Amino acid sequence: MLLVVGLGNPGPGHAQNRHNIGFMAVDEIVRCHDFGAFRARFDGLIAEGKIDGTRVLALKPLTYMNDSGRAVGQAMRYHNLASHDVMVIHDELDLVAGKVKVKTGGGPAGHNGLRSIDAHIGQDYKRVRLGIGHPGDRDRVHGHVLQDFPKADEAWVAKLMEAVAEALPILIKGDDNGFMNKVTVLTRPPRPPKPNPDGGNPPVSTAAPSS
Repeated sequence: MLLVVGLGNPGPGHAQNRHNIGFMAVDEIVRCHDFGAFRARFDGLIAEGKIDGTRVLALKPLTYMNDSGRAVGQAMRYHNLASHDVMVIHDELDLVAGKVKVKTGGGPAGHNGLRSIDAHIGQDYKRVRLGIGHPGDRDRVHGHVLQDFPKADEAWVAKLMEAVAEALPILIKGDDNGFMNKVTVLTRPPRPPKPNPDGGNPPVSTAAPSS
């Protein structure tokens, strides 16, 4: 069994915050892979399903970001999971908006949700880091993460959520690089058509169709 945790803050006022991109990703995973409905448990909301034969428990802690580890620890202990059975999806300031990186272990790098999880289950869990960009000034970080994504970002955010959900089976199999490559391909904008060397429309064939 795998525990997939999306980080965010509860309540409609936070739903579209940059800090809630982990919640958004889990919602899309549940929708894309036809999980059961969310229900309240472990100080959070959980939904269960299967992805390529692996039982997956999706969790959105409702303890607020700074105490996310409490919900994660409860779910992990109840299901007798180890920390390496846990995957946490979260916002990442130090990545360009829309970029995805995967790592196992390491420090919280200033992320209070990760800091709380580290305190409850240790650091040996997988982190799916979703870039939200940095405002460029440390004094603006708090406001940046708690602001909604602007309208101009809605298209790429939706596309990224869909890509993460679609590529998740690759990550569940343990292929971190394959997962990141798949997300990159799925979120890459389409290439513009090559211009005609003559500068006009492509030539039209006048040959009669063969019988």
